[in-house]
Amino acid sequence: MANRDIVAIGTSAGGFDALRFIISELPAEFPAALLVVTHLPPKLPSSLDSILSQAGAMKASFAQNGEEARHGHIYLAPPDRHLLYDGKQLQLGIGARENFSRPSIDPLFRSLAQCCAHRSVGVLMTGTMGDGSSGIHVLGDCGGRTVVQDPEDAAFPDMPANALRKGAVDYVTTLAGIPALLKDLVHQPASPKCPPPEHLRHEVEMAKTGRSTIKVMDQIGRRSALTCPECDGALWEIEDGQGLRYRCHIGHAFTADLVNIALEDSVSRALAVALRSFEERAEISRNLERQALSRSQPASAKMWRERISEIDAQAEIIRDAIKRINRLASPMPSIAKESA
Repeated sequence: MANRDIVAIGTSAGGFDALRFIISELPAEFPAALLVVTHLPPKLPSSLDSILSQAGAMKASFAQNGEEARHGHIYLAPPDRHLLYDGKQLQLGIGARENFSRPSIDPLFRSLAQCCAHRSVGVLMTGTMGDGSSGIHVLGDCGGRTVVQDPEDAAFPDMPANALRKGAVDYVTTLAGIPALLKDLVHQPASPKCPPPEHLRHEVEMAKTGRSTIKVMDQIGRRSALTCPECDGALWEIEDGQGLRYRCHIGHAFTADLVNIALEDSVSRALAVALRSFEERAEISRNLERQALSRSQPASAKMWRERISEIDAQAEIIRDAIKRINRLASPMPSIAKESA
């Protein structure tokens, strides 16, 4: 029987050190292909392939579209492309950003759930916010083995903690325990195939091609009253058994908490624009007051002083609102700041 010969790892902030450790503990004859997604800046060159190749016995390279996944090799999602797998070949998707990132972790896990969950292992490690939490659960539902780093052990606990909040996974372990667990799991026989849900085919296609339609989105979820933080289009609300997530028909996808944070950011930006407008109105009014005084028009100057007082009072209300929001606001998701 075939073994579990596909291992997918998703990580973000703090992930480079974690990946180096795992690779250093795996043998060159590792009987599985290792597919890795970490959040890389889209416009900067990365030397992550060289770093991981030097970390252990396995060689690492950025995945090429259409190449076959070989055992004992590490395939990395390149900057600005989603990494997908169809059961035979690696694919690089040009779909929209998911969870504010391309590459994103969820598309890889979903592609494995669609094609070959029965012979796959999904691992979610250190990182901020919720990328990967939806994908790792659908991978598990379709027969894949799922591993999440213990949040208390992670350099950044958000990603593993969010995955655990969405439901049970097969294994929760420390970073130190992941290599030995992977060595065991890849020698386990593949499980019977489980038919994937229909929405996976559509979502994997979106990540691959960037194409979708309103009709397709109506099949996946229900239209919400919210707008997409990326493109201002309509958002569809999707229930996947582990809570709510959102997607627009362009393909942008978000966990519910990310939509909430993005809306906070939209409110902050709107208030900043309002404050700037009040300050500009006050400055123009001061100029008009000075002009009226220079022309010996006291009634007009008085009117402009009263207008300035009203504008300043309104601007102070906006400043107070901004201070309150800044005290309560959640941080926006951070792409891993390390630049490999």
